[in-house]
Amino acid sequence: MEKLKPNPANSSPPLGYLERAAIVYGDCPSVVYNRTTYTWSETNTRCLRVASSIATWLGVKRGEVVSVISPNVPAMYELHFAVPMAGAVLNTINTRLDARIVSVMLLHSESKLVFVDQHSVDLILDAVSRFPLNTPIPRLVLIRDRYEVPSSSSTSLNLIDSFHCEYEDLVEIGDPEFQWLKPANEWDPMVLNYTSGTTSAPKGVVHCHRAIFMVTHDSLLEWSVPKQPVFLWALPMFHANGWCYTWGTAAVGATNICLRKFDGPIIFDLIRWHGVTHMCGAPVVLNMLSNSPNVETLKNPVQILTAGAPPPAAVVERTEVLGFIVSHAYGLTEVGGVSVFCAWKKKWNQLPATERARLKARQGVAPAMTEIDVIDPNSGVSVKRDGLTMGEVVLRGGCVMLGYLNDAMATAKAVRDDGWFYTGDVGVMHPDGYLEIKDRSKDVIISGGENVSSVEVESILYDHPAVDEAAVVAWPDDFWGETPCAFIALKKETRVRPNKKEIVEYCREKLPHYMVPKVVVFRDELPKILPKP
Repeated sequence: MEKLKPNPANSSPPLGYLERAAIVYGDCPSVVYNRTTYTWSETNTRCLRVASSIATWLGVKRGEVVSVISPNVPAMYELHFAVPMAGAVLNTINTRLDARIVSVMLLHSESKLVFVDQHSVDLILDAVSRFPLNTPIPRLVLIRDRYEVPSSSSTSLNLIDSFHCEYEDLVEIGDPEFQWLKPANEWDPMVLNYTSGTTSAPKGVVHCHRAIFMVTHDSLLEWSVPKQPVFLWALPMFHANGWCYTWGTAAVGATNICLRKFDGPIIFDLIRWHGVTHMCGAPVVLNMLSNSPNVETLKNPVQILTAGAPPPAAVVERTEVLGFIVSHAYGLTEVGGVSVFCAWKKKWNQLPATERARLKARQGVAPAMTEIDVIDPNSGVSVKRDGLTMGEVVLRGGCVMLGYLNDAMATAKAVRDDGWFYTGDVGVMHPDGYLEIKDRSKDVIISGGENVSSVEVESILYDHPAVDEAAVVAWPDDFWGETPCAFIALKKETRVRPNKKEIVEYCREKLPHYMVPKVVVFRDELPKILPKP
């Protein structure tokens, strides 16, 4: 039996979802954007045409990197299939990054081709202008949006000179009968995603076809996604490939409602217009929905999966009052999106709303194909399952990355010889086996030798009836070293606005004194950067 090895015949690339969707759901809507609607048959053909153009007309070779800088428009969804179907490695880039970081990523990945949304033209031109002298510049393809007026200050001459062609040109000239390039091995690289850089310089995370296939399946199973849901893309697809639901929606024949930008009222309008059943979003999206003015309770429940940062229980409760059914997950770029789910137990439905919200705020348990633990980083021994003893969260399973691109030292530090991937997150394990994240390692505030979880302090602040948003960070202190500092935005409709002293006293009633913010700063609105999963 030792002679029997993996081969193309027993590999499972997730790209096959698209061909199946074209057969089973061919005349059903696949992608909806403004007044444009494609069917699964049309989406399959468009992806084949673009893949053909990338591989033949543009000459991208197997294993080379193709980057995309785009919001959630149809081209962004299609490129999740078309790029790997051309044998290339997909690299989606956060549109909110600055030109310096984008330039670093393109150079590090040696990207050969970059698809660029029309609103990011200035960004990409600035990024490539920073390349060292005599460094090859990747070809640029413009994604034009007929529903949008370009915001770029670039002139039409700049566009003609800088861009090789437009996205729809590739659709038009591509071969609809293209035989897409299947991976020689399911361990072949499929995507390259850069970490957000919140804990260090951005690192290039490489995932193979096998990992993406497994994460996609787990994500559908754990969230109990049915066939043909209506999926609203409030989660940026550049965040860990939309937590792999870019491919998952094809597997179940979903209708993908794409949108370039959104706020609370826009989301509620789209839910009503399209009969949305499912959506994903970071806790900041939940907060946006729960604080939208003049909204009515949803006529039909909408499933919403949140991850990326621990959601305060108060925000979960407010969101569910509006008719959303909140599910909570946990993951990182290094595990392909979300890999731990707060699996819900029917008996919990009998609990009061506040208790249900508290349970949902926990990250949960790993799927069957993944293991998770919380260990003492010094001894490597599992911590007590008491919900109190903190340690580092570790994972292992098919979801874990191949490694960091061109960074063997960082890979060895994260994926260790003991068989675990070390996440850098601090958490506790509850007696019932459910994980709860307390903080990022770097975000733990050390005050007088005591560890203060910024997430835990934020959760208490969100319980205050006047608080709309809260963020807690370390503040330098001559005596204690660090103390908690709370940045707070109050609800606009608040008539009696608490002062700094009242906020501190409120926290003193609910927290150990060493965890109480010593500094409170009020802002009209806190900066919003959707966190990575």
